[in-house]
Amino acid sequence: MTGLGIGAALAVLAAFIGEVRASAGLLLLLTAGCGLLGVYRPTRRSLQVGAALLVAGLLVCLVTPVLRGPLAALTLRDTPVKADAVVVLGGGVQCGTRALESSSLTRLVTGLKLWRAGYAPVVTVSEQSGLVGEANCPKMSVLEREYIRTLYPVDGPEVLTLRNVTTTRDEAQRVSEYAKKRGWQRVMLVTSPSHSRRAAGLFASYGLNVVSVPAPEIRFDETLPRPADRLYALRVLLYEWLSRVKFAVGGTPER
Repeated sequence: MTGLGIGAALAVLAAFIGEVRASAGLLLLLTAGCGLLGVYRPTRRSLQVGAALLVAGLLVCLVTPVLRGPLAALTLRDTPVKADAVVVLGGGVQCGTRALESSSLTRLVTGLKLWRAGYAPVVTVSEQSGLVGEANCPKMSVLEREYIRTLYPVDGPEVLTLRNVTTTRDEAQRVSEYAKKRGWQRVMLVTSPSHSRRAAGLFASYGLNVVSVPAPEIRFDETLPRPADRLYALRVLLYEWLSRVKFAVGGTPER
């Protein structure tokens, strides 16, 4: 029972903190695997020690603001300046409700504020590839265009679509193609704060002059005053760190 209990707890952590896109079957397999390790004395001892270390690490993250520094290191915030386009990176879609995820919406709103302030005449939105989400999931670009048309039925921004993208690198490649065709000299990049430094680096690797203007973080308070804020921050940090590790070993980074 000890192994099953630890396995169930790890499955919950993997689903929430790790933001894994794993099926219920894989999470059950993790639970069953830990249950099997708990049957034998040597592996049960190792499992218990590992779980205790994990709990201690989580406790430190939850009761102290130790994550402020690592979180701030992920953020690149520049002063807005005139540019040729505002690039709004995709954040996700809720397939069941056919609505933009909160990160997508706050990025789009921030991009539109920059356009309305006169920083750039063009706003780009992203169309996710078939590798992202379910087959019947609405396209993020379609929902974003509908949102823009609702706010600005006339005299809205020129909206360009970055088609068939799976990762931030795909978005950077599509923007570089537009930049060559249209003679863009500078773009403003809008994404979540924790994604901003990595995203700006990817865009710069394609020869783009990037000004990073991240959207507000709406999932948690970035000053991390409460344990709940620290838990969400840990989730974000792990996602970004694992994405870098995945890319470093030759895989495709997450969004």
